[in-house]
Amino acid sequence: MKAGLPQLPVTEALPELLSALANGNSAVLVAPPGAGKTTLVPLALLDEAWRGDRTILLLEPRRLAARAAARRMAELLGEELGRTVGYAMRMENRTSRDTRILVVTEGILSRMILDDPELPGITAVLFDEFHERSLDGDFGLALALDVQGALRPDLRLLVMSATLDGARVARLLGNAPVIESAGRSFPVDIRYQERLPETPVEDAVAQAIRGALAGEQGSVLAFLPGQREIERTAERLAGRVSADTDVIALFGNMESRAQDAAIRPAPAGRRKVVLATSIAETSITIDGVRVVVDSGLSRLPRYEPATGLTRLETVRVSRASADQRAGRAGRTSPGIAIRLWRAERTAALPAFTPPEILEADLSGLVLDGAAFGVSDVQTLSFLDPPPKAALAEARTLLLDLGAIDKDGRVTADGEAMRRLALPVRLAHMVAKAASRGEAAMAAELAVLMTERGLGGNSVDLETRLSRFRSERGPRADGARSLARRLAGTAFTAQSDASSGASIGALLLDAWPDRVARARGARGRFVLANGRGAVIDETDPLAGQEFLVVADLQGKAQNARIVSAAVVSEADIRQKLSHRIERQIRSGFDPEKKAVRVRETARLGAIVLSERLLPAPRGEEADRAVLDAIRENGLAILPWGRPSTALRHRLGWLFEGLGPPWPDMADDALLSVLDTWLLPFLRGEAKLAALPEQALCDGLRSLVPYDLQRRIDELAPTHFDAPSGSRVPIGYEGEHPVLSIRVQELFGLDRHPSIASGTVPLTVELLSPAHRPIQTTRDLPGFWRGSWADVRSDMRGRYPRHVWPENPLEAQATSRAKPRGT
Repeated sequence: MKAGLPQLPVTEALPELLSALANGNSAVLVAPPGAGKTTLVPLALLDEAWRGDRTILLLEPRRLAARAAARRMAELLGEELGRTVGYAMRMENRTSRDTRILVVTEGILSRMILDDPELPGITAVLFDEFHERSLDGDFGLALALDVQGALRPDLRLLVMSATLDGARVARLLGNAPVIESAGRSFPVDIRYQERLPETPVEDAVAQAIRGALAGEQGSVLAFLPGQREIERTAERLAGRVSADTDVIALFGNMESRAQDAAIRPAPAGRRKVVLATSIAETSITIDGVRVVVDSGLSRLPRYEPATGLTRLETVRVSRASADQRAGRAGRTSPGIAIRLWRAERTAALPAFTPPEILEADLSGLVLDGAAFGVSDVQTLSFLDPPPKAALAEARTLLLDLGAIDKDGRVTADGEAMRRLALPVRLAHMVAKAASRGEAAMAAELAVLMTERGLGGNSVDLETRLSRFRSERGPRADGARSLARRLAGTAFTAQSDASSGASIGALLLDAWPDRVARARGARGRFVLANGRGAVIDETDPLAGQEFLVVADLQGKAQNARIVSAAVVSEADIRQKLSHRIERQIRSGFDPEKKAVRVRETARLGAIVLSERLLPAPRGEEADRAVLDAIRENGLAILPWGRPSTALRHRLGWLFEGLGPPWPDMADDALLSVLDTWLLPFLRGEAKLAALPEQALCDGLRSLVPYDLQRRIDELAPTHFDAPSGSRVPIGYEGEHPVLSIRVQELFGLDRHPSIASGTVPLTVELLSPAHRPIQTTRDLPGFWRGSWADVRSDMRGRYPRHVWPENPLEAQATSRAKPRGT
């Protein structure tokens, strides 16, 4: 067979590669794009003695690449696809009993190993374009290494890549030999055409394409981050390119026929513009492309363990991806690559795209590991170990779904989920639906959600499912066939004939944490997991009370709902009853000055219902009052003058004398509510019903019995003035204060004091109108000094009051002079 193969750059490396695999069981091949490794290497291995009559498995990261590689190898053999060379993927299969080179997408390998770890009939596994570092590729290699080490030492493993640290992979493969191949690429002229931040990417790409078509020959390949940008760019090119130019889209959600048509050469006399996502970076050659326009952007999934959400994020490409994209222009002739950024920004790009295992939801990985008998997947050989936080989140989810037990072993439910080859949440949904006789609808829904683009782009999954059921074409037919197979796989003996579930009710089994309830403005929702989400206010779903959200994009606190379905509160309460928490909580109503008791039913952050219960009485009421005080503070108590004054007096004694006098600060009193307040409560929830005497008695109870009689002695409530008045003493500040009209102190030759004369009062002398005149802590000194000035000022203002020259000889009074005197 090798003699009949075309001469491509990788041909020179084949002897060394064949020798490595003849003398060992692992190798690494590093060959740049265009070297021919994808098609020539599997064909070259067909004649090797160690192959026998067994099959070579070639893994490709994408369906498009798998079909293209299989088709090209069949052409080189001069055979129909499906004979010696075939392919198998999720909704397509072109194989026969004669197939000896089987091209599959990466996720197929892990399924094959989990179904039968000895991989019977397989002689070699080739990992193509391994630099893309998909989760399926990394996990497949880890499982294959485990199989090779424990069960199949004869199993050949070959890792092939264009941009990869070959030595690092070689160490993972037990220091396997690294074979390098020169590439064949024509020179590519790199040009930079910066896109300004305010310019939409589709406008900049369309402008660059029109310029390239006007000034260059050949077809154009443009890289954009996603389908939306591709569609907008196509709109901007419509009617603005020459009649001999076809504008063609290329992205993952397209029909396989449309994808295949996009990579075929343009018909004679015509040019084409291919608007592609990163799907066109590697593994395929689009003949006739001489110009590449690179937006410099890519859309990658980012999983957030804290929220359990995977969102698509538009990011700058890596340098490796930019080089791959530029290389597309030089595959068949010299070309041009137009990069829509400044040249100096290239050096700031990340070297490689982060491996998916570092960014992805790992629940499927953990479940498959458990099915393989590995309760801790970190014990497998990964090029980059999976993050511990994401693994912990995955285990939590699988435990919650009943897929694994507390020891990490797969359960019967987990086995049923794994057999469905779906993301774990959807697998759980289909498995649960099967037990209720609803497998058919659940399987259709699962396929609809994993095959993007089916059923249109409505947010409402019910609308999309209805359209999907009436769609025509190979992709829709294949998807419906897959749904029927999944439903058959999920069938259980407990199934019955009824199937009356709504789509929203089915989705509750997949995303119980993403039940959403409307809040605030139209189109705004809060999820059960506490996150916020929005939907366009013009969307019919925006006015619904409850949704189950299947997909979100954007930031977690303000994520955009991409797909969802209406669900009834009755379905939520029935299906998620085990998740609904019923809480009875007491709260203080400031308007009623009373403790109110509410019963709340919550699903995570969503309040489903709330009702007021009768006010508690007796001991229950007393405890509720204490809880309300702890939550709202002491200010809600009905403090009056006597209780407030007593608290200030005791607080002053504590500040001056310390323990055993009690601390009257808020925190201190709150910490001992059960000691001083509870015994004096009366079993009523209304604080207004609490007599002030209860507060006074409670505060006094904190004072040791032998000190209680000294409270009035050390901190009296009033001062007996020479005028005969009893004037209150204030203890609010650092020093006790006596505010008194100056005439009431006439004749007093010593300063007022408390605590057996040891603590002088701060005396605030007042005018007859009770306005402050002067503050003193030396009354005799005031009489001798400042009084003359005060008398002079006050006589004119208050002529009806007594203002003697010598206040020490005057009679204290609380009255004005009699009229006529």
